[in-house]
Amino acid sequence: MSLDPLLLEILACPCPAHAPLRQESLAGDPVLVCTSCGLAFPVRDEIPVMLLDEAVPFTGDVPAPVPSSP
Repeated sequence: MSLDPLLLEILACPCPAHAPLRQESLAGDPVLVCTSCGLAFPVRDEIPVMLLDEAVPFTGDVPAPVPSSP
């Protein structure tokens, strides 16, 4: 997935910082990630869903480590 660079340039996170976004992948799905707050917004049918209710914290495609038992 590659959004139009002009669209990506004008989009901003709806968080109070209104920071720029970068394209990433989360669990194989395209997302736009806020460079300030780290929220990931889904992209569905090449349309960014810029709603805070739809956003999830971005952790990347690397699974979180499993804590070991003492």
